[in-house]
Amino acid sequence: MNPLVDGMRQQRALLALEDGTVLEGRSCGARGEAFGEIVFNTSMTGYQEIVSDPSYAGQIVTLTYPQVGNYGVNEGCMQSGSPRLRALVVRDMCHAPSNWSSQTSLPDFLCGHGVVAMEGVDTRALTLRIRSAGAMRACVSTMDLDGERLVSRVVASPSISVHNFVPDVSTPTPYVVDAAGPLRFRVVALDCGEKRGITDGLAAQGCEVIVMPWDASCERVLAERPDGVFVSNGPGDPTRVAVTRHTVSQLLGRLPVFGICLGHQLMSLAAGGQIEKLPFGHHGGNEPVMNLLTGKVEVTAQNHGFGLVFPSLGALVGELSGGETDHPRDLRHWCERRLAPVVLTSRLGRVRLTHVNLNDGTPEGMQFLDVPAFSVQYHPEASPGPHDAAYLFRAFARLMEGRDDYLAIDVHEGRRF
Repeated sequence: MNPLVDGMRQQRALLALEDGTVLEGRSCGARGEAFGEIVFNTSMTGYQEIVSDPSYAGQIVTLTYPQVGNYGVNEGCMQSGSPRLRALVVRDMCHAPSNWSSQTSLPDFLCGHGVVAMEGVDTRALTLRIRSAGAMRACVSTMDLDGERLVSRVVASPSISVHNFVPDVSTPTPYVVDAAGPLRFRVVALDCGEKRGITDGLAAQGCEVIVMPWDASCERVLAERPDGVFVSNGPGDPTRVAVTRHTVSQLLGRLPVFGICLGHQLMSLAAGGQIEKLPFGHHGGNEPVMNLLTGKVEVTAQNHGFGLVFPSLGALVGELSGGETDHPRDLRHWCERRLAPVVLTSRLGRVRLTHVNLNDGTPEGMQFLDVPAFSVQYHPEASPGPHDAAYLFRAFARLMEGRDDYLAIDVHEGRRF
């Protein structure tokens, strides 16, 4: 037991939200205070992968599962070199983990990386508050314990859309991840906050992955003579990542492109679509998504606060959309019809909606029909699970092979047991 952490168990901590809510708890991380956008994650396991996910840069994460830290922390589970979230809020923190692979406790880990954290919070009530009021600015503090003053400081703090967080989490220099097995493809990955599980997924398909900084130019990418380009996940508002969006716009149509999460949003912008701020986003490992091409439902891992407004891409192509020319108010309409509609964009031709979130009807994936590209809003690498969407790495390999049916893969073919 770290005596510093042990001594901090009784140290008071406050969580203040911009709507005036103030919750008291105990410190279970580093001393200090952290401002950011508060979101909730519904995963029942995988707290280490969540803490080390670069997409959480600028955010305070509350975990809905009540006890956290039971199995400790292991370096092999890290998804990046260090935690990128602003702070962590939990109901009950385990200070003495029990697992054969544990190298340290989660409180020790957070302290070592300077991450402010607090426990003793009714995270279920907090989650319900976020679900009703939306993601809000917040602060976790062990220093300023005046609730009224802390709320006023939160209200004066900047929103998550003010700052471009991608440069903060992207690799500063290129590096290479070797293929796992025989080399089949050479892929450039634009790192906007990429998780290690992603490069593992690409490598497993025989890809040598050249990971490049977020601001790599089109010319720099093409100089590697890749068979395809991957555009990664990442934090914050995609409209702030203009440099990568410009590069993606230049690459689309020149070689196969696959994007996830922020990468999906950047490809949407490149196609002329609009992005909206979701009320409280999708954060967790249990989001049901229907693949409109197969009719199968995938349980997916997600982490994003922004999303594509599908009708903004263009008008429906009636002959490719079951005769319909008016966009429905709820995209789950297409799930009921078992139909993948097609729109005509002004920049990149026809785009097909391929995946829809069954919880709220938001778009979760698209396929470009006139250029070799596709993207999804969720995480096929999971890290942690579920692994229903792992088939998408295989789909990217099939796209680079030149197959037209690259996305028509039954979800069961991608599962790992």
